Amino acid sequence: MIHKPALLIVDVQTGSFMDPLFIHNSEKLLTNIKQLITWAHISKIPVILTQHNGKLGTITSKTSSGWCLHPALPLLAQDTKIEKDFPDSFQGTNLESHLTHLNVNRLVVAGIQTEICVDSTCRRAFSLGYDVILVKDAHSTADSSFLSADQIISHHNMVLQNWFVSLSDTQNIIMSVSR
Repeated sequence: MIHKPALLIVDVQTGSFMDPLFIHNSEKLLTNIKQLITWAHISKIPVILTQHNGKLGTITSKTSSGWCLHPALPLLAQDTKIEKDFPDSFQGTNLESHLTHLNVNRLVVAGIQTEICVDSTCRRAFSLGYDVILVKDAHSTADSSFLSADQIISHHNMVLQNWFVSLSDTQNIIMSVSR
């Protein structure tokens, strides 16, 4: 089967970076995501970015400056931006129809937050029949009251890999995914 990939960047919004201690390894995360976007542009792979519409008064509320996509992302006019109201990037959006229109059958997924929007998006993409690659060094979260961000990320990488995704890192994706 010939794979037609798209890069899906989940909720890399300014609000998540306002407190540098909130998102684990935020600088490395942003560096890796920027590399993935640049690679996708060079490789003529579609780039799709979601923006979560948080509840009024939250940092990702549409009325907040934190709702905007991070300004360091090297976006082009042809990149697709999709607003969403649920953790699952497919629910209530045109993501699936857009991917169908592009004939995409493989999703390379990166973004924020590992245990919420990244997890639910990967599971749904798998259920819809996509070959999903989760970029293990390009998704992140914050510490919870029970687990460190590292523990959450490692746990989700392990659980998702059992059924729903293949794992790869940024450099390996850049070198091999379009083959």
